[in-house]
Amino acid sequence: KGLMPAAFQPVYCATKHGVIGFTRSIAVTANMENYGVRLNTICPGFVNTPILQSIDKEENMGQYYSYKDEIKNMMQFYGVMDPSIIAEGLITIIEDDTLNGQVMKITASQGIHFQQYSQTPF
Repeated sequence: KGLMPAAFQPVYCATKHGVIGFTRSIAVTANMENYGVRLNTICPGFVNTPILQSIDKEENMGQYYSYKDEIKNMMQFYGVMDPSIIAEGLITIIEDDTLNGQVMKITASQGIHFQQYSQTPF
């Protein structure tokens, strides 16, 4: 959701956008100042976890319970992934020392891939 708008969830969406911008900005600083750390972000789609399976429970969804049908439609449209692919993406980010400031997207339709941005001047 940090890469696209989320109807009925503007604050949630804004915080996801913020994490991406913050991560990319700090990664540039860490690189410029030779801090010796890398910062990357993983943006997964829907993952088959207990929280995802709880959308039919009003006590879990709170104010978003009324949107459960829209969420289910989104899950059907985008697909639901096994947690193992998220673990695979995490291992990739940890092991590949060339990755810094990257936004890894993990989707049911495209698997593990990266958001493309224009090159920064730093």
